Amino acid sequence: RAAARGVRLSAAARSAMPAWVIDRYGRNEALRFTSGMALPAIRFPNEVVIRVHAASLNPIDLSMRSGYGATALNMKRDPLKLNSTDSEFPLTLGRDASGEVMECGLSVSYFKPGDKVWAAVPPWKQGTLSEFVVASGNEVSFKPKCLSHTEAASLPYVGLTAWSAINKVGGLNKENCAGKRILILGASGGVGTFAVQLVKAWGAHVTAVCSNDASPLVKKLGADDVIDYRSGNLEEQLKALPLFDFILDNVGGSTEKWALDLLKKWSGATYVTLVTPFLINMDRLGVADGMLRTGVTIGSKTVKHLCKGVHYRWAFFMPSGPYLDEIAELVESGKIQPVIDQVFSFSEVPEAFLKLEGGHARGKTVINVIDEK
Repeated sequence: RAAARGVRLSAAARSAMPAWVIDRYGRNEALRFTSGMALPAIRFPNEVVIRVHAASLNPIDLSMRSGYGATALNMKRDPLKLNSTDSEFPLTLGRDASGEVMECGLSVSYFKPGDKVWAAVPPWKQGTLSEFVVASGNEVSFKPKCLSHTEAASLPYVGLTAWSAINKVGGLNKENCAGKRILILGASGGVGTFAVQLVKAWGAHVTAVCSNDASPLVKKLGADDVIDYRSGNLEEQLKALPLFDFILDNVGGSTEKWALDLLKKWSGATYVTLVTPFLINMDRLGVADGMLRTGVTIGSKTVKHLCKGVHYRWAFFMPSGPYLDEIAELVESGKIQPVIDQVFSFSEVPEAFLKLEGGHARGKTVINVIDEK
């Protein structure tokens, strides 16, 4: 750990870089700082190398640290089993990056070295808790000029996850969202705070569920009604309100048993959850049986709820530079702002993981890989 505190990030003319990695799955003790991580190289003509100025942590980083989803992710990393080492380690965590383009593949024409960019790197690739990271050009977007790298690093992964759930899966956009009643369960976390701002920017009426101490933040972000899930029976509190057109569930668990009863029937109303058994099924049952079990589950639930007049959907993070372009426009116009719970230095990555592990975050946990002056 001490070696990390004085780390100096040098130019790209080296063969190694500082990074936080894991060599096995586990808890925080699995994290290891190294100054000798191999520099990432461009392997495909559509890739770019980004020097990471800031990164951030998401719940998926805790899950990946413990090995959750390893079966599916390893299949995506090496579908043809071409890797002779047959190991994903050393593995760098972190999905968000805000930084500067250092090198571009031959087919990349949209970016050039020196461009300030942001990106969310998909979980089957090496992550962003390192000095450099490689991303596909179509996963990268120009960073909003109004944000610092620290602020920008808090948005891509949660923004794209919320965008996937609300726009791509839920079918909502700036043309059809105005006046719709939307319920967001788990509104004070990273995805929740972004989702509140997004649908409010599109003109929706937003009911947000969070703890009482997070209510001022969520109201400031634009929520019309804020329900404290600790103040009584949440199901009964929500049933006392008018029915909803759309529900985004960041919580999962027992909420799914009653939340769909809060939707308007036979009106196209949709429930979208981000808590799915897809990865855990593959970890537990293997690739083939896990995918079969997952397909049966989503299929049966979709048909069951369709017969009751509502739509049931699952949503997942989707890497996309073009969607980040649209998010950047909303940021530049002041309709979406970063919500940061705490900022850590690069030497404090283990502390940042402990902070995230403690739960009840109000927004994002950000890592300054390069200290901004």
